[in-house]
Amino acid sequence: GVEYDSNASQLRIKGRNAEENPYIKMGGYHTVDLGVNQKFTLNKGYWDVLSLERIETACDPTQKADVLAAVMEEGLCNICLVTSAMTIVRSRIEMNIPRKRKGACSRRDKAMFQFYESIIHSLRRHANFKVLKCVIIASPGFVKDQFYEYMIAEATKHEYRDVIENQSKFILMHSSSGRKHALKDLLADTSVAAKLADTKAAGEVKTLDNFFKMLQNEPNRAFYGISHVERANNEEAIQILLLSDDLFRSCDLQTRLRYVNLVESVKGYGGDVKVFSSLHVSGEQLSQLSGVAAILRFPLPELESDVDEDDSDLDA
Repeated sequence: GVEYDSNASQLRIKGRNAEENPYIKMGGYHTVDLGVNQKFTLNKGYWDVLSLERIETACDPTQKADVLAAVMEEGLCNICLVTSAMTIVRSRIEMNIPRKRKGACSRRDKAMFQFYESIIHSLRRHANFKVLKCVIIASPGFVKDQFYEYMIAEATKHEYRDVIENQSKFILMHSSSGRKHALKDLLADTSVAAKLADTKAAGEVKTLDNFFKMLQNEPNRAFYGISHVERANNEEAIQILLLSDDLFRSCDLQTRLRYVNLVESVKGYGGDVKVFSSLHVSGEQLSQLSGVAAILRFPLPELESDVDEDDSDLDA
């Protein structure tokens, strides 16, 4: 089996040894941990087009970290790193903040300053400003504004050069909450999209948003579920194919090949293929729609009328 630890950035591989060596007996069970920048050799009998594309993307230095986001509300802050492949919660800060009471403002203010101080230290620890395109500070209400004002004052007072020299990268935005899922709306915002026009994460959010708009306004040009999508593919009608990368991790080889063949077919007649990371919020949303969807070049009313078909059926 293969497991990925996003916090440690490690790949854990478990299995039986298939080749005699001085360290592990033949057929013995063994676990290998592969970390960042650790060299290894991977042999496969067949490399499909998706596997090759993902290797090329992983080796492209322009596809690294895009955004650091601090999504907060009073007493809660999630600091997330948004890369081309995933959204990782790097730090979660929780503190009890006393309620506003007459004559007890100093106690509340002290707690808020401690909360802000913890966020500043965590932001500076996780922010690599050399590669970040922007840092989003978001919250409901005025928490973001009060935090940013406090951070700049502290940076000036203590000469935090990394913060002072990169003020232009900070964007203050409204969010629905201080939780990770609020990131979806933030990445779709036009002010952020302008800075992230060439990043995969923003592209995923925009594509999924276009799909939902199409589903609402022109339902005979937007479909989800493997059976509907395959039938649209048979008509060479797919303009954009949306897939969750979870589908390519199936333990069943025939299921994986089914989706690989779908991808190669769509690309064969000029369709665009978007593979969504299940570690992004947009990828999680797509997975809830069976993990496969399509925006069509032209309407297919006969597919729309077949609403009773089981789209989640993966039988060959």
